[in-house]
Amino acid sequence: MPVNPDINYTAVLPEICLVATGLGVMLYDAFAKETRKWAGPLALAGILAATYAVWRWADLPPGASFNGMLVTDPMRAAFAFVFLFVAALSVLLAMPMLSGQSKSGGEYFALLIFGTVGMLLVGGAGDLAMLFLGIEILSIASYALAGFRRHDLRSNEASVKYFILGSFSTGFLVYGMALVYGATRTTNLTTIRLVIENGGLTSESLALTGAALMLVGLCFKAAAAPFHLWAPDVYHGAPTPVTAFMAAGPKAAAFVAMLRVFVGMFPPDAFSLHQAWTLTLIVAATLSMVIGNAVAIAQDDIKRLLAYSSVAHAGYALMGVIVGDWKATAFYLICYATMTLGAFAVVAYVARQDDDRTDIQDYAGLGAQATGAAVALAIFLLALGGLPLTAGFMGKLVLFREVWQGGYPWLAVVAILNSAVSLYYYLRPVMTMFFQESQSPDDDLPELPWPLATALSVALAAVIYIGVFPEPLLAGLKREPPAGKAALPPVLKR
Repeated sequence: MPVNPDINYTAVLPEICLVATGLGVMLYDAFAKETRKWAGPLALAGILAATYAVWRWADLPPGASFNGMLVTDPMRAAFAFVFLFVAALSVLLAMPMLSGQSKSGGEYFALLIFGTVGMLLVGGAGDLAMLFLGIEILSIASYALAGFRRHDLRSNEASVKYFILGSFSTGFLVYGMALVYGATRTTNLTTIRLVIENGGLTSESLALTGAALMLVGLCFKAAAAPFHLWAPDVYHGAPTPVTAFMAAGPKAAAFVAMLRVFVGMFPPDAFSLHQAWTLTLIVAATLSMVIGNAVAIAQDDIKRLLAYSSVAHAGYALMGVIVGDWKATAFYLICYATMTLGAFAVVAYVARQDDDRTDIQDYAGLGAQATGAAVALAIFLLALGGLPLTAGFMGKLVLFREVWQGGYPWLAVVAILNSAVSLYYYLRPVMTMFFQESQSPDDDLPELPWPLATALSVALAAVIYIGVFPEPLLAGLKREPPAGKAALPPVLKR
């Protein structure tokens, strides 16, 4: 019987652009004689081309291609823009680190580009197989990036820890997928939902066990408690631009995977299954918020502080998955990614190429030495805590409101209390920068490189603009696509 592969190159045009860019950067790296100064701009050009490709099909009617392996819908488009924005700023953050190297620059940007391809595939996954493929492409690139400094023991340790623990989490994920396949006899997410709605499961306990194992793997990727213990060590040991990328990109990819899998597979009509995974996510969200904020208070290293902060923010984002609202979740993750990348841009500037100045005390006197960078970092940190008129406040307001109206007011109260607690440790670096004198006043900071200055300016402008004028972004997320023959699965129409 002939098989129709349902090939649609328009649906994968962003991925094609990025793969071509990654290969081009690798060829440039192989044939460049001395410096690799054009590797970063080439990567940025490819990301811009992919962004244009996403823009082309953002207004198309929702549908599926490649026999249901990939879906094209508003959620995929929204998260694709998030991933590409994270990738672009991550390239800018890495350019100063690689400016003095005659080799390896192309390898770094190629890995970053291929990791972004993995994130895009996760965002459009309509099948468990495609979801696994995207996660693995992203994970392998992240393992290599974490250990990119081959002669730095901290970077090597971070890579080994991330690889070993990530391999275990992948085992949980794929084993869970196998059990779900055994319970439903399919790997297509829409078909799995229909099987559950029609009572066609071979075993409900098998489906729940598989979903639980998948949740373990995805919570690891999102650095959500209690599967977060790798994050502080890996974030601290990896090069700062890599840490920025991992804190924003893979985390967002993990949440879009949760939205695809759990919100898509277990509809509210399947009461027992829906209730089981909802209660599990509530526990994970609460643990993430409490543990992340509590442990961050005791941190003296700013990268470890931001690592535990990311654990807490994973708890906030999990609430969007609990209520099944991808738009509020996407809006929150856009805000979080912008604030986090901006904060790490200042951290990369202060830490310099050797990453030796990451202690909070190293920021003493920064307000006098580099006033602009200090003010920017203060805004980013306070925005992460939910300062009004910033993206952090609007992101939490939109998300917490949806959680409250979705029937979980007590969970919203827990999140608000945790946000108040987080202001304590976010204020520590701010107080250190402006109210303590530098321990080494003769150690002048270098001039801010233009890529870092560009990343800082873009992130700062976005944080303030979204905080003051959130309506355009919210309107873009709420815009309904044009009607077409291909119908969007009901769970994603919210």
